[in-house]
Amino acid sequence: MKDDDTVRQAKRTLDRIGEEGGLSATPVMKSTANSVRDHFTAEDADKNDRVEVWGTRIARGLAVLAFAGLVLWMVGQVSG
Repeated sequence: MKDDDTVRQAKRTLDRIGEEGGLSATPVMKSTANSVRDHFTAEDADKNDRVEVWGTRIARGLAVLAFAGLVLWMVGQVSG
């Protein structure tokens, strides 16, 4: 009898944690990946203005390249 209560309570606790997303980081990772994808595909830009959309995409791509170049330069400074 006591074991049945313990099992039911454990299942309720696991269900609650699962609903809150505490058992897996997958929903957080999916949300972050979607956010990054939307950022670099200029989802926040005006869809009716193709120049703004492509300008935003190009600028964000160049920012990533500049960041990578800065990181490589800094690694070279530290190691050399």
